[in-house]
Amino acid sequence: MNIPGVNFLWPEFLWLLLLLPVLVLWYMWLLKRRKKMAASFSSLSIIKQAAAGQASWRRHVPPALFLLALGAMLIAASRPMAVITLPSNQKTIILALDVSGSMRATDIQPTRFIAMQAAAKKFLETLPREVKVGIVAFAGAAQVAQYPTLNREDLVQAIDRFQMQRGTATGNAIVISLATIFPDAGIELAQMGTAGMGGNRPMGRSLNEPPKEKKEHVPVPPGSYNSAAVIMLTDGQRTTGVDPMEASKMAADRGVRVYTVGVGTVDGETIGFEGWSMRVRLDEETLKAVASRTAADYFYAGSATDLTKVYEKLSSRISTEKKETEISGLLALLAAMLTVISASLSVLWFNRVM
Repeated sequence: MNIPGVNFLWPEFLWLLLLLPVLVLWYMWLLKRRKKMAASFSSLSIIKQAAAGQASWRRHVPPALFLLALGAMLIAASRPMAVITLPSNQKTIILALDVSGSMRATDIQPTRFIAMQAAAKKFLETLPREVKVGIVAFAGAAQVAQYPTLNREDLVQAIDRFQMQRGTATGNAIVISLATIFPDAGIELAQMGTAGMGGNRPMGRSLNEPPKEKKEHVPVPPGSYNSAAVIMLTDGQRTTGVDPMEASKMAADRGVRVYTVGVGTVDGETIGFEGWSMRVRLDEETLKAVASRTAADYFYAGSATDLTKVYEKLSSRISTEKKETEISGLLALLAAMLTVISASLSVLWFNRVM
């Protein structure tokens, strides 16, 4: 006995629902028996009064409500599990934002860079106040622009301080984001063959301090870590640093979702900066692969409006999550309410409990 969309821990209790039709038949038998008893009265007025009472629809409401309450209790006893939307447990979000020179492109008005700043600030406004947010800025290197905090003003100031640089190290951005989420896990870029890259000094360690000892990590299912997530926005291909697929595997092994947002044109655009020019192209294939590997989603933003909408979707998705949850308590509460309503109506209309 199955109900679509609902699983039961103790499904054998569902067979007790077959008692409900038996109770309905018993109730109908009682009504018929009462009608026969009424016919035995000699007074015609009494017979008419009894018949009128039998025809009243209100007579059937309390028993019907009690029958529904009994059904809800029997279903609750089977311990149903349903996928419902609940407030998310994620308490930390890392925004990994691309500040490479290609963000000067004007295919998103007024520029990709300015549109990204405005959308990121809007995103901060829509997040629940109890969610901490950290910011990692990346170009040819990646560094923490703001450690996770509840102070939205500090985050806005960090976004306003961005300065564009050359190169795009998407893999570094993911690794630095993970190191920010797990500051005591010993995650360092030096362990991945990228030591010496500017701006990639591990968090919480001075320049003269020896590297932390790498800690063994037992992989967990992708997307299973619900206390933090990474949102990476970029407009170009990786040109230096860690392979983003290697970095995404590190995130997946720790259960951290990496949502990716692609900005700009897929075909590419030629831009100039300080006397040099280059063609930048959005690497959607890699961004989709990173999101998929970490059990997250990829979003494309081809305009400033699209970018704002993407951040609104992300805010909604991160603030809530669909989760399989036991709903026995809700059904038990429903059964109790129906029972109280049934008894109250019976007393109000007939001065007795059914």
